[in-house]
Amino acid sequence: MADTRTTSEIASLQPERLKSLDAYRGFTMLAMASGGFGLATAARQFPEDQTWQTVKYQFSHVEWVGCSLWDLIQPSFMFMVGVSMAYSYAGRAGKGQSYFRMLVHAARRALVLVALGVFLRSNGRPATQWTFEDVLSQIGMGYIFLFLLWGRSAKIQLAAAILLLVGYWGLFAAWPTPSADFDYASIGITTEWQQEHALTGFAAHWNKNFNPANAFDVWFLNLFSRTEAYQFNGGGYQTLSFIPSLATMIFGLMAGGLLRGEMRGTRKFLVLVYCGIFCLAAGWALGQTGICPIVKRIWTPSWAIYSTGWTLLILAACYMIIDMWKVRFWAFPGVVVGMNSIAMYFLYQTIRPWIRQTTKTHFGAEIFQIFCNDPTAVESHCEAWAAITTNVFTLAILWLICFWMYRRKVFVRI
Repeated sequence: MADTRTTSEIASLQPERLKSLDAYRGFTMLAMASGGFGLATAARQFPEDQTWQTVKYQFSHVEWVGCSLWDLIQPSFMFMVGVSMAYSYAGRAGKGQSYFRMLVHAARRALVLVALGVFLRSNGRPATQWTFEDVLSQIGMGYIFLFLLWGRSAKIQLAAAILLLVGYWGLFAAWPTPSADFDYASIGITTEWQQEHALTGFAAHWNKNFNPANAFDVWFLNLFSRTEAYQFNGGGYQTLSFIPSLATMIFGLMAGGLLRGEMRGTRKFLVLVYCGIFCLAAGWALGQTGICPIVKRIWTPSWAIYSTGWTLLILAACYMIIDMWKVRFWAFPGVVVGMNSIAMYFLYQTIRPWIRQTTKTHFGAEIFQIFCNDPTAVESHCEAWAAITTNVFTLAILWLICFWMYRRKVFVRI
């Protein structure tokens, strides 16, 4: 799944922009910025309705084992970083940039991404939040290693990904499981959560907050200035997840190499589909057999493989429709955001609350309940519609800002 030509041969070609990648990235950003369109919040008003609870599951992060639609947002980001690298650095090489200059650029970009992740995570907090589990920091920590694999052969890239996943699996598999009298409350796990989500048997090596990644964070994160000692992450997210997520980015790099290659479009599409199906089957099998559970929150190797299957299939569909069939009109909203993904992420993290509050200030506190003017309406229905309206309105404002930037050719780059 990668370009097998040498770096010099890659540099001789100026890559054409991959419209399907812009669209995929943009729609992923729109999904994230939508806050799930408020559907998960709305679903909480109908706890007995199975349809609404299914919607809630798909637009929320799974508590531990499993995969929802919402869980595919971050692996899509990670995967597309790899695809983008296959194009962006080929473009730089084609313009005559030296390998050393590109290496320096990659290192600088990695540092900026990590720092930006910390900055945004600390926004509105009383002190800097020195944690590195957010998507930007995770990308940044793996970025320089990803660059070192750019331009290498498919075999080297695949071998690197496998080595990372097998090694990370071995680290967890060798870590001892807790004793029978262990105090789970000390690592933020309630009895209810333990009964519903805790893994048993060999899979217990991948339980929440009792694993080598959490032990690393207890040491590493306490090296930074903190208002109180770090003990655990409430959601189970860990810094070391950047290692298996780097494998996700490598798979994206391989896919980008494939798409940049000279193979016919139809064959590229089929390779993406076949590889996607294989990854889905392999990841699912690893989870079902108990060898390695599928857990997004700690990016288990099986999750890295399984989620890559979905990203490959989504990219294949976008590539077929947008780049092969040239049916592009529907993708315009995504392209607008996809070409300014960093700007959208920053806007989403910083001004989303301001948009909502300012709108209420000028148009009234009930502005987001415009679909609930019937005095006989059930209160839970009003709250559900208000949640959806709020998120859709906020997303529209964020998109319009990106559209304004797109029209004026203002693109934020790192």
